Amino acid sequence: MWLTRKGAIDATEGMLGVIPGSMGTRSYVVRGKGNHDGLWSAPHGAGRRFSRTKAKQLFTEQDLAAAMVGIEYRHGKEWIDEIPQAYKDIDRVMADAEPLVDVVTSLRQTMNVKGL
Repeated sequence: MWLTRKGAIDATEGMLGVIPGSMGTRSYVVRGKGNHDGLWSAPHGAGRRFSRTKAKQLFTEQDLAAAMVGIEYRHGKEWIDEIPQAYKDIDRVMADAEPLVDVVTSLRQTMNVKGL
């Protein structure tokens, strides 16, 4: 069997990995459970709720600033499509991934740097 992972991480038994949320939410360090039914894989992140185009239509720079209170980030309209609300709830994603991975720890976002 050949296994390729698009949008997933290796979650073979004991394998450490990181499942990130958005630029304004926590990320998780995980350990794979080796779930055969899950093809030894787990999600590679929160995943988008809205496309980049739709997020730019729905949200403003002010929405982004409100979502990022307490987190240092590069301000500007070019980052609106990265607003946390454009992504799925990472805690829901992690709850759904419970059969696939154990959470080792979570990481709290304090700074986000995106380059041009």
